[in-house]
Amino acid sequence: MATAAKARRRGVIFDRDGVLNIDHGYVGQVERFEWVDGACRAIARLNAAGVATVVATNQSGVARGYFGEDDVEAVHGAMRSDLAVHGARIDAFYVCLFHPDAALPAYAHPDHPDRKPNPGMILRAIEDLNLDADRTVLVGDKPTDMEAARRAGVQGLLFPGGDLEAFLDSRLPRPAFAKY
Repeated sequence: MATAAKARRRGVIFDRDGVLNIDHGYVGQVERFEWVDGACRAIARLNAAGVATVVATNQSGVARGYFGEDDVEAVHGAMRSDLAVHGARIDAFYVCLFHPDAALPAYAHPDHPDRKPNPGMILRAIEDLNLDADRTVLVGDKPTDMEAARRAGVQGLLFPGGDLEAFLDSRLPRPAFAKY
């Protein structure tokens, strides 16, 4: 007897710097991480509605030698801890450390498939988390984010800054962004 295919999930994929946190430029240290207004509440609401939450972030600061991979992991660990206080979580983090002008040769790549505007991180998230591309959006703050969304076949939402919860409340259909 054939097993029914598992239903695909709704998802919101967030760029990190400039969407979830204030972009102070190459945020690679926990003490430089500062949440955008409404970000934790927005993620908690998505979690409560059963929507997968993902971070897909270019972190060329590693390639440039500004900070290391362990620093990126420390920032993401701090994000997880902060979110837990709000009863929230990120389901997966995808990070591209590569850059064409890398100072560190190990991270040099002329056009890495994961570096936005390429869609590699988004496509992996769709596959890994069984996301429905038609019911998944990428929230970014740059044209490269919107291009990555287009190339991955998901809707892109350009975040202009401000309160992330209010922004998503005005753009995501209910119950994808239900009150909790």
